Formats: sequence, C-alpha cells, structure tokens
Amino acid sequence: MAVERNKMTNIPFNRPYMSSRVVASVRQVIESGKLSGDGEMCKVVEKQLEQLFHPRHALLTTSGSHALEMAMAILDLKRGEEVITPSFTFVSVANAVIRAGGKPVFCEINGRTLTIDVKDFERRISKRTRAVVPVHYAGVSADMDEIIGVAEARNILVIEDAAQGVNARYKGKFLGTIGEIGSYSFHDTKNYVSGEGGAFVTNSEEFARLAEVIREKGTNRSNFLRGEVDRYSWVELGSSYVLSDILAAVLKCQLDDLDTIQRRRREIHDMYSSGLKELAQQEKLRLPHIPDYCESNYHIFYILLHDEPERNRVMNKLRDFGIGATFHYIPLHSSPYALKSLGTGSLKLPMTDRVSGSLLRLPIYPQLTDDDVQCVIDRVCQILR
Repeated sequence: MAVERNKMTNIPFNRPYMSSRVVASVRQVIESGKLSGDGEMCKVVEKQLEQLFHPRHALLTTSGSHALEMAMAILDLKRGEEVITPSFTFVSVANAVIRAGGKPVFCEINGRTLTIDVKDFERRISKRTRAVVPVHYAGVSADMDEIIGVAEARNILVIEDAAQGVNARYKGKFLGTIGEIGSYSFHDTKNYVSGEGGAFVTNSEEFARLAEVIREKGTNRSNFLRGEVDRYSWVELGSSYVLSDILAAVLKCQLDDLDTIQRRRREIHDMYSSGLKELAQQEKLRLPHIPDYCESNYHIFYILLHDEPERNRVMNKLRDFGIGATFHYIPLHSSPYALKSLGTGSLKLPMTDRVSGSLLRLPIYPQLTDDDVQCVIDRVCQILR
C-alpha cells in the first residue's frame, strides 16, 4: 500500500530483537547466584555456538573487538609487523593491531561485494606481513578460497572479521570458521544480540588454549578447572575478556530463535530488492550483490547512490519522513587518527572512497512489518523519482 505523500512515519533504523523468553532466561542466572563471566550459562551458549556453526572451539568474549584483540595477542606481533585489512571497516581491527604492537595496512574493497579486493591485498603484502583480516560486509562473504590461496602461499594467517557474518556461509561453511581464527559480534546492532558481547572461534587447539589464557587475565584458570594443574596463576599477558552469564542468557534466547530471525530478515531484504528493482534498472541506485558462493545472513540492506551529495539528500529526506536511514564507515585511511599517526595521507583507495560516500543503509530487523518496509520503499521511490 502506497504511503500518503506527506504523512509522517516512525520507523527507527534499528531495534534489537527480543523474545518473550529472555526475562526467564536472565532470571535463571540471577537465581543461580553466579552473575560473573564464564559460568554455566556461558558454557551452554559456547556449546550452542559450536553446534550451530561448527567451529571446534567457541569462547564468548565481552565484544567482537575484544575477540580481535585476543587474536592479535596470539600473533605476538613484533614492532613494525603488518596486518592487512580493508579500509572500509570499523576501527576494531586497526585498534587491535596497534594495541598488539603491529601496523595496520589498509587495502581496497571489491566494488561488487564491498569485501576485500584480493588483488589489492596481494599487492600490499611485504616481508613484514603476518596476517590478513577479511571483513565479511553486510553478511556477504569475501572470496575465501582466493584469500586463503594467497595467504597460504605467503605464510600469512587469515583472521576473519565475521562481526556482521554470524550465521552466513561461504560455499556451505559458516563465516568465522574458515580461517585460522574468527571473531563474532553480538552487539545491539547485529542480527543476534546480547547487548554487548562477541566470540572468539577457531579450529586450532593451540590457539584455543592460548585464547583461554589471554581471556582469563593471563592465568591458567581454565586448565585448573579441568584438573590439568593443581593451582592457577599468572602465566602470560592477558586481560578480562569473559562475558557475564547474564548477557549469555540473553544471547541464548537469540540463538534459540536463529531461524526465525534469519527468515524474517531475508523476507525484508527480498521485499526491498523487489520494490527498488525498477529504480535500479533506471540506474538511479544500485542494489546489494550476493554472489552464488554466499548464503547471506541479511545483516544490512544498503543502496548505492550516484555520489555523496545525492546520498545525503536522500538520507535527510527519509529522516524528514521519520525513517531511520544512515551511511556507514568513514574509511579508516582518511580518519584523523590514521592521517596523524599512520601517515595515510597519500594512500589512494578510490573504490573505498566512492562506496563510503554513496552508500545508504535502510532499516532491516525482524519487528518491521510488511507495511513498514513498503513505506520505506515508497519514500525512496518518491524521493528519487
């Protein structure tokens, strides 16, 4: 049903999904008397993650950013050693590299999927490169076969930033489980949430054991609880990265509703794609591309407009109508910190800059009704026509 031309609406950009069972789940933890991290509920959810997505090891963390920090700590970066990642991403990867003593090297994105440009990644490899961090943007996988092929030939570790890729797949394999290490996010803005939280996932027994130590303040507490040592003590550098059992209780309810959440997000994604197809055919905008090798989790629905002034015009008009719409990343290579501290002023990444200036994200979350989605479509059509 088309919206009245001047009628105001109220469609926020995001609303975290919450089931009716979450209060009972949290109450169960409170009544247990143990609210801190890595308790019984955390163990239940970690096992749930392993059963759902098939990593050999899943460790809940306080955020996806902290999962990446743990990964970089495992790398044991020496001063000047490099980690390559797209510039079109959130700052967590770069922060983790710098905190570990390394240097982030920013590369270009693929204009079709907005994931890492493999050829540009390969060009930027040097004798100091230790790892690459492909970012699975919007729940769409980077081309992992190509990335792993390049990385293995040059003895580079692959650490997946799957913050946006939980429950998405590449050629049947769940994102985050394909490289040596993966990181998940369960922040309020993601498909499956715990408020704040994340997970470190790996198929490596060695990396899992190291991660346990780093996550528990650098102690061998996990070994102690398994009866492998008679006392636990400080054995490595670490921090407190364990998730509270209360937040794990919230996440458990989300994972119980995994298929329901995924199904509704796909329905909304498909409604947008169908409703905006004519504008795409008229080249007034570009729609997301999902390659055949990818099963998306439909984390983001974006449109690409002609340039930044047009993007801002459409975004502001939608907001005037009461519809939450927003852009995404300011590229890391052009951020104030990178310009000042990493000397990226001369770095040219034209595709990244073009996408950053033209991308507009539309609301997508399970609570949206079909009428809500149609309203957004009608407003976009009204503005662009």
